[in-house]
Amino acid sequence: MKDYENDRRHWIKFESLQNFRVKGGGTIDGNGQIWWQNSCKVNTRLVSYNFINCNNIIVSNLKFRNSQKMHVSFDKCADVKVVRLFVAAPENSPNTDGIHVTATQNIQISRCVIKTGDDCISIVSGSRNVKATDITCGPGHGISIGSLGAGNSGAQVSDVVVNRAILTGTSNGVRIKTWQASAVRVSNVMYKNIKGTSASKVAINLECSKSVRCHEIVMQDVSLASQRPEYVEASCVSVDLTRRGIVTPLCSPN
Repeated sequence: MKDYENDRRHWIKFESLQNFRVKGGGTIDGNGQIWWQNSCKVNTRLVSYNFINCNNIIVSNLKFRNSQKMHVSFDKCADVKVVRLFVAAPENSPNTDGIHVTATQNIQISRCVIKTGDDCISIVSGSRNVKATDITCGPGHGISIGSLGAGNSGAQVSDVVVNRAILTGTSNGVRIKTWQASAVRVSNVMYKNIKGTSASKVAINLECSKSVRCHEIVMQDVSLASQRPEYVEASCVSVDLTRRGIVTPLCSPN
């Protein structure tokens, strides 16, 4: 850890690149155990594998293990393809999101296997036109939009598609989380062809701000059951939701 005193936010950083490829089949191991012992929840200044202000990039056929914090992060990027990544960290490792997307447009994430201690995929403010297909997720928190709007800040996420995902023992399943009373806008989000199991009672968790509802949210053929012999439920707050095909568990009117 002492080698990172000058910059504890980044481990490997690619910044302001155009037409760039990272590929090859190797393994990038963050050896994050010593960082986890200091707890991300206390010390948030931990390194990650970052792409910042990059356009037209491809990241493919790589393995990421035991990152100190988030494994792969795309920040203010455009026209991104992420293909065939394997991401793994212990289920109890803190803040080890698999793929984190922030302020990024036109990103396609496909054929990835993600098993971590936090979100498999997290999508936050300023992201638009995000497509995640053929994702195997779990253990971990699931596939999340948010959280958004902390401190009454504004945020916007739109045009998100999650298609053909298998979730195994995730704690949040599919989730949208915005802070109450925030000016957050989440719109045009589709979840379809998703199946699997939940490690918690709430398998679908859509919690939107009561001041600005989430709208144009669609669930099509989504089926999540408990990994234990009990029922699961959906929690939906301030969301305009359309259901197509078989969706279980169901949201109550909100």
